[in-house]
Amino acid sequence: MALFDFPLHELREYRLSRPEPPGFDDFWSGTLAGARRAALPPKLAEVSTPLKGVTTYDVTFTGYAGQPVRAWLNRPAGVTGPLPVAVEFIGYGGGRGLPVDWLLWASAGYAHLVMDTRGQGGSWRGGDTPDPDESGAGPSSPGFLTRGVLAPETFYYRRLITDAVRAVETATELPGVDASRLVVTGKSQGGALSIAAAGLVPELVSAVVAGVPFLCDIQRAITITDSNPYAEVVRFLRANPRAAERTLETLDHVDAVHFARRVTAPAILSAALMDDVCPPSGVFAAYHAIESQKQIEVYQWDDHAGGRSFFDTAALEFVDDRLN
Repeated sequence: MALFDFPLHELREYRLSRPEPPGFDDFWSGTLAGARRAALPPKLAEVSTPLKGVTTYDVTFTGYAGQPVRAWLNRPAGVTGPLPVAVEFIGYGGGRGLPVDWLLWASAGYAHLVMDTRGQGGSWRGGDTPDPDESGAGPSSPGFLTRGVLAPETFYYRRLITDAVRAVETATELPGVDASRLVVTGKSQGGALSIAAAGLVPELVSAVVAGVPFLCDIQRAITITDSNPYAEVVRFLRANPRAAERTLETLDHVDAVHFARRVTAPAILSAALMDDVCPPSGVFAAYHAIESQKQIEVYQWDDHAGGRSFFDTAALEFVDDRLN
């Protein structure tokens, strides 16, 4: 993919001027309050794996509306003291897969809670969490970005972001965890969920890692890239042009830039200048909206890979410096 977004010197100045939707805080506080009222204690069961240096637990916690969400918890084997904890969210289309897929943070000495993604896991890594709450959602384009998009109350990402917040809250309750050192981390969709969770429960989050985050300046993104998932919105609006105003208003309720304004923890983001999946202008808009200590890693020649292990290394160093 060639360069297609603003040049780098303009990206470094780009900010989202569009205001957040009216009632944004009330919408999310009400949603989270409902999930907390329906919450149950998490369930943990140790899992036998071939991994000798990692102990794994199968975790079930309650997310949106008290619905069960699956997760893996990986811990360095034989370590009993309270550990810092990383809560990871997964990219678009993927599920939690297998424990062996998630070794980076445990290898670095963290307890590592990996949240499954409701209804996803059919594209590139299997999942175990259904999405039972799709009644009354209306028409949608194939994928997840337009499911229930005619109203914020029915939108898929309302449920998924709530799950992410509940994963953070659950992580603070896990045995052997130092809740005062909690990291949210993820790439693409996972990066957007990291920013959203950090903005909705800032008092619980000590550091944010968001690689090439999705859902940033959505209204611009759908006009500058033909790639999925943003292309799902274009196809939906082509078929339902009279629904444009309601659709864009709903998408604004989950735009990561609005959550970024509420982040208080140190944050590291990555942007890839050839990324046509999550355009760099949206990433920079989210970065500039964060008012806490922050850092952005720019990969001029990368597409949606977003820095790969170079960013992983930078993120671990960034977090370690601030937590330890």
